[in-house]
Amino acid sequence: MMFESKRLHPAAILFNLIKTVREFLFAIVLGFITFRDESLFYFGLIIAVLLVVFITASILSWYRYTYRIEEEELRIEYGVFIRKKRFISKNRIQSIDLTSGVIHRIFKLTKVQIETAGTGTSAEASLSAVKLEEGEALREELKSSTFYSPDDEETAEQSEETFPSAKISFKRLFIAGTTSGGAGVVLALAVAGFSELEQFIPDQYFDNTIEWVIGLGVIILIVMGVFLLLLLWLLGIAGTMIKYGNFTITKNHEELFITRGLLEKKQVTIPLKRIQAVGIQESIIRQPLGYVTVFAEIAGGSMDKGEDFSSILFPIMKRSELEGFLETFLPDYAGLQHELTPLPKKALKYYVLRAAVPFLLLIAVVATLIPSFLWIPIVLLIVGGILLGWLRYKDGGFAINGRRLTLRYRVLSRNTILLYQKRVQAFEKKQHKVQSLQNLATAHFSIVGTMGAGKHFTIKDLEESKTDELSDWYSRRKDGE
Repeated sequence: MMFESKRLHPAAILFNLIKTVREFLFAIVLGFITFRDESLFYFGLIIAVLLVVFITASILSWYRYTYRIEEEELRIEYGVFIRKKRFISKNRIQSIDLTSGVIHRIFKLTKVQIETAGTGTSAEASLSAVKLEEGEALREELKSSTFYSPDDEETAEQSEETFPSAKISFKRLFIAGTTSGGAGVVLALAVAGFSELEQFIPDQYFDNTIEWVIGLGVIILIVMGVFLLLLLWLLGIAGTMIKYGNFTITKNHEELFITRGLLEKKQVTIPLKRIQAVGIQESIIRQPLGYVTVFAEIAGGSMDKGEDFSSILFPIMKRSELEGFLETFLPDYAGLQHELTPLPKKALKYYVLRAAVPFLLLIAVVATLIPSFLWIPIVLLIVGGILLGWLRYKDGGFAINGRRLTLRYRVLSRNTILLYQKRVQAFEKKQHKVQSLQNLATAHFSIVGTMGAGKHFTIKDLEESKTDELSDWYSRRKDGE
């Protein structure tokens, strides 16, 4: 059925329209602000004309967009006035992901995203709306190749039964939400949204609201603040549970297959050969509780997935379960090194000084706005700067195990990175004058990351001899290969 030209589901017209309106949204809002007091009728007329144009363009784009599989290639033809053809060989396809948003799930549709080794900021091909069974059939057809075919159906069934899988429980998902720090993200989005909407609020209502808030008692303000923080915390929990609900990871031959999402269901394929490094992250909240997040740095790919720059392999698990997870899904990265080469004691003062910089900026802000409360950031500087700097110093280190390297560092969360010699694209030794006097140096590693961009890992203020040891390990890469 894939050898005949097919069109997308008519719901693609709606998705094209939404995408077009979103691209012009800033201009529409700017026009409304400019003409809201006068000439509003003409502005509305222009919007109506544009809407008709957008709908017509969306219908034509849907009608002119066709796809089919022919001669081991996915062939796509599109374009209203200028006809374009795109041929994607099955051998070049790295991953095929299915995403089903709320509208998709209502109509039992899915979005198919196809990525190749050369994929950049957007997917190589994106079918915005196809029937779910057609999307799954298309994925299976494109993933099939001449070099892999089971001997018979019985062999295929046996291999399918042995695929290891792990699913997150509701309890773990709830813990992930409560310790995710999502409240800060929600607060930042709320502040950004309010700053944009503030100009639409009449000055009279805005001033009256400010006077009313100032007139409230201190206790009421504290209660309101606590209630707001509690609400943001609950929203952060809900966001995490919606994003990672039903999270399941399955190892299928040379691929990791991840399914997640309650409202928007995502099915992501990660070829093992594209994994450049595996990371274990422990946030300040989760580390004392013994929980970690496992992620991977993937070469290539695109940002169309809505993913972060790193791909989450499992949102949360006990530290004691980590070794078993790696042995099952990523055996090449199993065997964690717990004893690392630490940072020298003379590096501690530099870590504390660097960590104190944000607190110094806080002092400057508070001293300008409310100088009577200057003692508060001074305490934060002393306690927070020393504690954060000490944690960064204590957690920094590395370990070499044959061709594999373990790096550990902290920004706010503690990160442990596992990578192989052959994945390191560049190594750089940095040393400024102060470090030179102390026989210290900084080690800087680079690998290929999302969209083909570089991903960098840095450990500062190592003993210079240890940095040279890392340099020798990297320079022997060709001999090791």
